[in-house]
Amino acid sequence: MQKQPTIRDVAQAAGVSVAVVSRVLNPGSGPVAALTRRKVNDVMETLGYHPRTAARELKHGPPTTLGLLLADVSNPFFARLADHVVQEAHARGIQVLLMTTQEDDRLESERLATLIERRVSGIIATPTGNNLEIWKKLQGLGTGVVFVDRSIPEMPEVDVVSINNIESARSATALLAAHGHRRIAIISGPATSTTGRDRVAGYREALREAGLSEDSALIRSAAFRGTAGGDAVTALLNLQDPPTALVVANTAQVTTVLRRLVHAGVSIPDELSVVVFEDSPWTELMTPPLTIIRQPIDMLARHSVQLALSNANGTTTGKPTIVRVDAELVERSSVVAPKAY
Repeated sequence: MQKQPTIRDVAQAAGVSVAVVSRVLNPGSGPVAALTRRKVNDVMETLGYHPRTAARELKHGPPTTLGLLLADVSNPFFARLADHVVQEAHARGIQVLLMTTQEDDRLESERLATLIERRVSGIIATPTGNNLEIWKKLQGLGTGVVFVDRSIPEMPEVDVVSINNIESARSATALLAAHGHRRIAIISGPATSTTGRDRVAGYREALREAGLSEDSALIRSAAFRGTAGGDAVTALLNLQDPPTALVVANTAQVTTVLRRLVHAGVSIPDELSVVVFEDSPWTELMTPPLTIIRQPIDMLARHSVQLALSNANGTTTGKPTIVRVDAELVERSSVVAPKAY
């Protein structure tokens, strides 16, 4: 990575002292002539210097604030993740600045700009998968980033914390195959997301292991926001040879899918066995209780905060850390053998 300009580089190029640059960066810390201030700001812009770098160089103390940029806190998974991250950070005396993107590239870009301006010690984020330029700019500015739940393949150097998505989807699908199901469908996240791709990969792996042929009509993707999950399950039910089992591997769409099944009069598990990626208390209170993939959100939060603070303290090894936490398959009553007709 290209060496980033330092506060001393700015001072030398502007023909002023480091103390003057520091006062420009910290309004109210001392007098600076208007002409000098403009000159220093012009030099910083020319050199590509950013105040975030100054925060580290001036060593104002240990990290105090982490930025948490999540996709959608209306999704119970992300709401619980935010809660656990705040708990983990608070236990370490760290504040958390929470922002959401609502799965919108433009909002993500705006939120990142705000976090840069706030000089957060590090950023824990669920990326939309785009805005590659600004993510790389963050790295160039020296801001530590940890991706949680999802990642960006074009940025393999970033630390990542997630569940083992391939294995989780594989185990869910394998359970259905073990009960004798041969027409197993999956509704996953967008194919543009690493989560969506990995869970479909695990589904396919389980089919191969069970000696089942793959039918592309049984593989459906749905956006994380909106009601696309309901449309996907309706399309599956309308197939000439519909599935007898379903893995809902898109946490954000679980309630939408179940609502559509109720409206369609589909009986679980008599007509359709179901496994969902969800761990809300209501899954156990349903009739029948749902078989679930339980994601260890507390562990995702703990590892994310630890890595973010390590990045902020400059104690990382220089190599990306990839943490894959195992999820738990909790068997309940929503999976039975298919009926013979």
